[in-house]
Amino acid sequence: MEGTVNPFVLSAVEGWTDCSFVQVMNDMVKVVAHRGFSGEFPENTRVAFAEAIGLRVDMIEFDVHLSADGELIVIHDPTVDRTSNGCGSIRDMSLSEIKALDAGAWFGDEFKGQRFLTLQEALDITAGSGTRLNVHIKAYDDDREKVVGLTVSELVHRELLDQAFVASDEESIALAKSIEPDLQICNLDTTPLETYVSRSAAVNCLILQPGNEQVTTEFVADAHAHGMEVNPFFADDVQEMQRLIDCGVDGILTNYPDRLQALLRS
Repeated sequence: MEGTVNPFVLSAVEGWTDCSFVQVMNDMVKVVAHRGFSGEFPENTRVAFAEAIGLRVDMIEFDVHLSADGELIVIHDPTVDRTSNGCGSIRDMSLSEIKALDAGAWFGDEFKGQRFLTLQEALDITAGSGTRLNVHIKAYDDDREKVVGLTVSELVHRELLDQAFVASDEESIALAKSIEPDLQICNLDTTPLETYVSRSAAVNCLILQPGNEQVTTEFVADAHAHGMEVNPFFADDVQEMQRLIDCGVDGILTNYPDRLQALLRS
């Protein structure tokens, strides 16, 4: 696969040492800010994204739900209960109702006044940063066509096909791929793990996001043999980060991107 460093080739090059190879591998492991810098800032908010960009992370992952009035809302949960001062299902609330909520005070008084973002606002924040975007579509049987279609349309409109990809269940990513064949897709249907790679290949998926506990050296080697990158979810503990790096992963989702960056520099 173009751009992939073969350790056996590197080890044969005069002047390359084991330490040199470790440094190259560390440079290749991408830091993926899960919901922005969500370990220190309220997840999926302007401040969490801005802080992640300030760290110059390689990628930001965030989630998209559809509101009652057809707006794309950046939030992980199907309800606003955990991450705001309100309650209710996103799909039953209008954009104006969602925007009226405080999405930061639950995390700390200093973040009072943070608001939920729309997809358009999230893309405005990340525009020009060069940060890769992992857009996790939260789709349901009754809104799949609309939420997938609107998300793909926005990415195409902004000419982000080289910078962004969508992640979701197999049905949703297959739909996204049928709408825009050049779109990159990530399969989140990891089980059964034994068929994860083959099922992903069947829908032309080149990005995998297994659970960190599912990752082994053998799994990563199989994915790489099929031309797929592996970005496990997730690791906040340095020991687990190191284990995943040793397995040969391409990136790691983390709530503490600064910890992973420090590890890769060490």
